[in-house]
Amino acid sequence: MAYTVIMVEDEEDFINPLLPYIQSRGYEVKVAQTLHKAREYLKQGIGDIILLDIVLPDGNGLELLHETSSLPIRPSVIVATGNGDIETAVEAMKLGATDFLQKPVVFSQLEKTLQRAAENVALRRELFLYRQAQLQNIDFIVGNSPVMRRLYEQAQRAALASVSVLITGETGTGKSLLAKAIHKMGPRANKPFIPVDCGALPATVFESELFGHEAGAFTSAEKRKLGLLETADGGVVFLDEISSMAVETQAKLLRALDDQSFRRLGSTVEIKVDVQILAASNRDLKKMIAEGTFRSDLYYRLKVVDLEVPPLREHKEDIPELVGFFIRKNNPHRGKNIQDVTSRAMEALMAYDWPGNIRELAHAIERAMIFCDEEAIDLTHLPFDIQEGGRARLA
Repeated sequence: MAYTVIMVEDEEDFINPLLPYIQSRGYEVKVAQTLHKAREYLKQGIGDIILLDIVLPDGNGLELLHETSSLPIRPSVIVATGNGDIETAVEAMKLGATDFLQKPVVFSQLEKTLQRAAENVALRRELFLYRQAQLQNIDFIVGNSPVMRRLYEQAQRAALASVSVLITGETGTGKSLLAKAIHKMGPRANKPFIPVDCGALPATVFESELFGHEAGAFTSAEKRKLGLLETADGGVVFLDEISSMAVETQAKLLRALDDQSFRRLGSTVEIKVDVQILAASNRDLKKMIAEGTFRSDLYYRLKVVDLEVPPLREHKEDIPELVGFFIRKNNPHRGKNIQDVTSRAMEALMAYDWPGNIRELAHAIERAMIFCDEEAIDLTHLPFDIQEGGRARLA
């Protein structure tokens, strides 16, 4: 596999001997004598490895190092400078540099460093392709807004680390879809994903569902039942609306999470499990802690990573992409071939505040498709309250 090295360096005495040497090792080399030129290469998608000087005519090389963190596939950056003090090296490594070389560079050391950098790039490419493939099977729409991109990046990290995640947000923002996406992006993707609606089960039944029970544990327990934690062993348990869980059950769940073990009701045998816990709530858990209706220790145990899904009104720029997704998803089910949305319909969708968030948008598009016999959804196909907003905007 061919790799391109960008030499971000303004000293000819450094460039001239290194350029042919790096090329002789099978790398394509681009020279950028300024940060501006290096940025141009990166914007064009050029550059797998960057050999970066610190002191440049138009700024500090560490600025470029920091900027590379926002690229889809981050290049491996090797910092090479005559100002090789320990503080600079430490700062460079903290900013994500792969390695640090002191000028004058020893060729044998450079070769090994480039080889490590290339291996790093190969790994990042593979991970990027894996994530892209996973995206094809995920119903959670990332969108192009910075807030949703940041949320998705954090979710990816939590998925790969396989840690407990607390997902918060208003009703209809897509918390359960995000939970499913975390499952599919992580190392437990081929293991069970068990959703548990904490609000749908009474406290008396919930413990039996979560932990299971032995025959005779209570009056109607005629045979052994495996709990959801046991069923999900190796996989993911998603506790939806965990704020509805009784305080007594919260204590038992906390113990199970801390010990990674529990007992079925009516049993004295400890059962070991390995599960990742995802929890979601549309209520203010900190307020509930203050009121004594939610345990603070469970709250902090769940939020190793906390993800807040923003309401749709705060990232309306994602509406066109969401609308396109819902149309593509519903076309086969509805026997339709809708390809577009008229400008006045899209203006109405953008003007509406979406109190029901993405769920409301999904239902609005599904409703519009039922009444649409053309190739494009128009204003008149939308729900009445959305139409009114659109007409007011057009007036």
